[in-house]
Amino acid sequence: MIIKKKTWPDYFEKLLSGEKKFDCRIADFEVVPGDTIIFEEFDPVTKSYSGRTITKTISFVGRTKDWTFFNKEEIEKYGYIIMSLDDQ
Repeated sequence: MIIKKKTWPDYFEKLLSGEKKFDCRIADFEVVPGDTIIFEEFDPVTKSYSGRTITKTISFVGRTKDWTFFNKEEIEKYGYIIMSLDDQ
């Protein structure tokens, strides 16, 4: 499947440079490893697309709704932290 998602300029640049190797979205769409995602640069101020895109392959999908190892009070107090991991 091919998925297209808006991406704000700062995050688009981080994807482009390779600094950002993850994406966090509301889980309102289906996605599985092997799917293709196309990030389309979108300026929220002008509400327009730049025309630049980045295409990536989804290698891992984690769904927080299925997580049972955090309790509601901890989530409300601390929120989540999302980390990008590289080999050493």
